[in-house]
Amino acid sequence: MASTSNTTNAEIDESLYSRQLYVLGMEAMKKMSTSNVLVIGLKGLGCEIAKNVILAGVKSVTLYDSEKVQIADLSSQFYLNEDDIGKPRAEVSAPRLAELNQYVPVSVLDKELTAEAISGFKCIVATDISLEKKLELSEYAHKNGTCFISTEIRGLFGYVFNDFGEKFLVEDTNGEQPLSGMIANIEQSPEGVVTCLDETRHGLEDGQFVTFSEVKGMTELNGCEPRKITVLGPYTFSIGDTSSFGAYISSGLFQQVKVPAQVSFASFKDALENPEFLFSDFAKFDRPAQLHVGFQALHAFSKAHDGKLPRPGNDEDAAEFIRLTNEINDKWSQKTELSDELLKKLAYQATGDIPPMVAVFGGIAAQEVLKACTGKFSPINNFMYFDALECLPIGFKPTEADLAPSGSRYDGQIAVFGREFQEKISNYREFLVGSGAIGCEMLKNWAMMGLATGPKGAIHVTDMDTIEKSNLNRQFLFRPKDVGSLKSVAAAAAVSQMNPDVSGKIVTREDRVGTDTENIYNDAFFDNIDMVTNALDNVETRRYVDRRCVFYKKPLLESGTLGTKGNTQVVVPYLTESYSASSDPPEKTIPMCTLKNFPNAIEHTIQWARDLFAGMFVQPAENVNAYLTTPDYVETSLSQVGEFEKQQTLTSIRDYLSTDKPLTFDDCIVWARKRFEELYSNAIRQLLFNFPKDSLTNTGQPFWSPPKRSPDAVVFDASNSLHIDFIISAANLHAFNYGLKGSADREHAKEVAAAVKVPEFTPKSGVKIQANENDTDNATNDADVDIDSISAIISSLPDPASLAGVRLVPADFEKDDDTNFHIDFITAASNLRAVNYDIATADRFHTKQIAGKIIPAIATTTSLVAGLVCLELYKIIGSQCGDEKRSIEDYKNGFVNLALPFFAFSEPIAPVKQEYCGVEFSDWDSFTFDHDITLQELIDHFKNKNKIEVEMVSANVSMLYSPMMDKKKAEMRKSMKVSEIIKSINNKDIPEHVKTVVLVLTCCDEDGEDVEVPDVHVRIRD
Repeated sequence: MASTSNTTNAEIDESLYSRQLYVLGMEAMKKMSTSNVLVIGLKGLGCEIAKNVILAGVKSVTLYDSEKVQIADLSSQFYLNEDDIGKPRAEVSAPRLAELNQYVPVSVLDKELTAEAISGFKCIVATDISLEKKLELSEYAHKNGTCFISTEIRGLFGYVFNDFGEKFLVEDTNGEQPLSGMIANIEQSPEGVVTCLDETRHGLEDGQFVTFSEVKGMTELNGCEPRKITVLGPYTFSIGDTSSFGAYISSGLFQQVKVPAQVSFASFKDALENPEFLFSDFAKFDRPAQLHVGFQALHAFSKAHDGKLPRPGNDEDAAEFIRLTNEINDKWSQKTELSDELLKKLAYQATGDIPPMVAVFGGIAAQEVLKACTGKFSPINNFMYFDALECLPIGFKPTEADLAPSGSRYDGQIAVFGREFQEKISNYREFLVGSGAIGCEMLKNWAMMGLATGPKGAIHVTDMDTIEKSNLNRQFLFRPKDVGSLKSVAAAAAVSQMNPDVSGKIVTREDRVGTDTENIYNDAFFDNIDMVTNALDNVETRRYVDRRCVFYKKPLLESGTLGTKGNTQVVVPYLTESYSASSDPPEKTIPMCTLKNFPNAIEHTIQWARDLFAGMFVQPAENVNAYLTTPDYVETSLSQVGEFEKQQTLTSIRDYLSTDKPLTFDDCIVWARKRFEELYSNAIRQLLFNFPKDSLTNTGQPFWSPPKRSPDAVVFDASNSLHIDFIISAANLHAFNYGLKGSADREHAKEVAAAVKVPEFTPKSGVKIQANENDTDNATNDADVDIDSISAIISSLPDPASLAGVRLVPADFEKDDDTNFHIDFITAASNLRAVNYDIATADRFHTKQIAGKIIPAIATTTSLVAGLVCLELYKIIGSQCGDEKRSIEDYKNGFVNLALPFFAFSEPIAPVKQEYCGVEFSDWDSFTFDHDITLQELIDHFKNKNKIEVEMVSANVSMLYSPMMDKKKAEMRKSMKVSEIIKSINNKDIPEHVKTVVLVLTCCDEDGEDVEVPDVHVRIRD
């Protein structure tokens, strides 16, 4: 057994696996790091599975494939090239796969697949081997506690099967964070109805388990064994008999408990006879059973023909295959109705090897491997079949000659779509926005498909980001040597090695796509592309790109991932709604008074600490630098802000230039100790002075009732590690602001901090503290500011001229640098505030996710989503190249969750139609004028042709014409061309790259009723 790595995975490298750790968790990662995996078959599908499993970080991956490389393998196997033809597939692939992850040894099994050879593996994945061999291996695996996965793809058809044994333990069925919430009441009854606070839905589901804490009165529930719940409503659930418990008085929290579930799997042999199907598309409810028989018939055909499958487009082979399928079906105890048309397509495509299908099943099967190794998430039990026949061109009737192999690396794709369609793919022109995780997968798929490899083809890719270490875990085109390089350049170079045909066909850029780069991504640019694919994690940029696609009438493919969840959306001009037409609900925000004074969850304290970081180490330094560099700073920069904000800004400038200015690192420790006292003792004592623990509201209810939690001041203790964490991190960040050398010497920090004499604090009367969002009476405002105090602060500021060359260094937040104290400070600051309010603290890892707004990510989901997007690409290429026009039903928006697992596909939503004067239109429609018209011509056009009165005309933020306008000015503008009016308003020329301006009109009909009309596009220059 040849190995390509000596590295062991003794510890989990958080800097590499950080995004994946937020998906799987540390315990699952540790289980993976002890799991050995065998992948059988190293064509495209086996390589894709191995890639994803290696990136995930199992203990080792062993490859088995005794076959030699053939030209057809290059259809989807991205680690093979023409120089490898004739060499053993596994041996050639192993060293290239090993480069993906230094912690995962990759070896080759160079002996026969016997029971002895496969012992010692936690999971076996079988792809391209005979059905008889799969049955033999699966029987051994079933009897010996080894997880077995079988998966195959044949053209646009594929399946995956799992057998994880008769007593497989699923530790966490869905991977979601355990739910928790505050309780308003618990009934003392046989049902034990729990009512939550009205603010928040509990989110629980029937059959889940909960425990309790902080319950007053019914104390038997505190720390109780997990109780199974029944949901009664969004704010209520039942926990069973509580009749014998004490009467509920007040308070309490419920906490969901994840209870492991035991799952039993049938063996591969038994499942072939009695399958259970996970449906991936309910519009194809009848297909899984047919494909179940069909895939067995393919193996029977192969066995009868010395390992060969039906020839592409060969009717004789298809007829024999259909006969075999009927024979197997007739003997099957669950005989199903067969469709000759469906089976014929399966026969025609049997040798097909489609890169997007490889990506789809490579992602699904690899995630099942991780489930087998960890018990994390619910496995497929037992078969899942999937097909994408909608990708075939409308009315596709291929000839055998058109599908026949010709010794090309694209033969696997030609066997499905034909040679003519392959030519269309090769001359396609794509624009990829983003080359991160999804972008890398997309480029790999496109390279394998041969996209843009023809004389007219081109791929434009832009990404302004550079590669970081944390990217290497899922952005598989990058290697450690690429860290610091531009993503677009490194990705293009990597796929050019995978398929030299794309060399010179990829144009790389590092420009952000936005209004400031419309001189680059201009009319000429969009005229020379066929479609846009987004691979972004930024909603604002997605919407901007979507607007440009609507303007230029270009199709757009959208996708996104969140851990094991993924979605895809296809946008087709005039046929579907645009991406921006619908949006997710706005992200829930935390009320300001909750953040400032009344937190009740760790998320509140983390956000407070994140804001504190900016308020202590970013904004003050920026204010100081602005004061030192801006002439007449107070009169200019602060002239437009309110008095309260002005006072705060000037105070921070004074403090950071004089009062708090350190000369040594010890001064920074002293500063940090004083901030500790202000934040965690003085502020809390003032709050309790305003609202004592026994205070009541206007209605006579206790003020400190849920969701409010009564706080306690923290007394500094130099021996408390959390206290010193705050001191060290705050002191180092303060030192960074001033360019002083920091230190992590804890003993010295303890000594200096303990010796600090903090000023005695006495709570003050008259201090306003807002009790809730509607309490405007106690909100601090400009009227509360003493103008004389502002003048005093200004007079105390040093003259900027006396500080020539002095600058502070803002600590720009960077979550992925573990040496900069940023996350250390936020963790300590958040947890100290949590201690104030008796909230369970969070570790650094959890704090980093929330504070850094890290999106959980894993390579399996990325692979699947990119594959689904590329399946839609086939449809768009076909529909743009002269085929019959596709209907909206042909396209699929996808929603997947590999954890459950869940797959749902729906047709896109049609664009919303509006109407003017009996004419329907949507966002895709516009009035177009091919020359620079005058305003009067525009008005006359609508009046004469549509009997519509134009009342108002605007272009972006410029008002060209309105009823409120001075009549003389309005008349003058009517004779001017549109471009001249815009130039006169803005006092500058329209940029040369702008060929067309968009006008928005407000109109009314002959009856004076408002009329919505499409935008107007005016071509102002050629």
